[in-house]
Amino acid sequence: MEQKITLVLFCKRPLPAQGKQRLAATMGAAQALRVAEHLLACALEDLEHWPGPVVISPASAEDADWASLLGPADATVVPQAPGDLGDRIHAVDRQLRRQGHERILFMGSDAPALTPKHFEQARKGLAEAAIVLARADDGGVTLMGANRPWPNLSALPWSTRLLCGELHKHCRAEGMSVLSFDGRYDIDRETDLMRFADEYADDPRPTRRALLNYWESRHGC
Repeated sequence: MEQKITLVLFCKRPLPAQGKQRLAATMGAAQALRVAEHLLACALEDLEHWPGPVVISPASAEDADWASLLGPADATVVPQAPGDLGDRIHAVDRQLRRQGHERILFMGSDAPALTPKHFEQARKGLAEAAIVLARADDGGVTLMGANRPWPNLSALPWSTRLLCGELHKHCRAEGMSVLSFDGRYDIDRETDLMRFADEYADDPRPTRRALLNYWESRHGC
């Protein structure tokens, strides 16, 4: 029987004046915090609908207890280790593989534009290739998965527009087949929220509705 794919949510605990600084620069810290809370809720809703094991990976071991209360009820909590994003992904990936997980898909907490279709593409992709990458519009990735251990990820240009291309080339250079597809976009700036509100106005998912309602309440839409 084919092993199910494990979905890992990398997230930061939403706190005042921490994270989402590009949003805070135009919206203010209080509104950026509320948006971060809504974005996290969207990602948790995606976990609820995942047909396999789910893992919540908070940015700090100090937030493990907080993460354990988020749900889904059967989620495992694996805190991230120190280091850049590549180091942290690599460390969590290694830990999960030691526990018996073989096909692992990573997501962040700021891509509400992801739909069930994107997750289905990732699932099917991991049956065809060693690596799957959902390309973000800004050059990053919104999903990244592997059916074998990742190569060293520490030297890659994380959080830049070069990431997806360099990650693709790096994995190919290590002899891994790579499948990539359109992964929409993250919410990093207020303009991203404007775009999301325009493109997903009719999205029926409850957490997306809550995010849209919050946005509309703050902008009189």
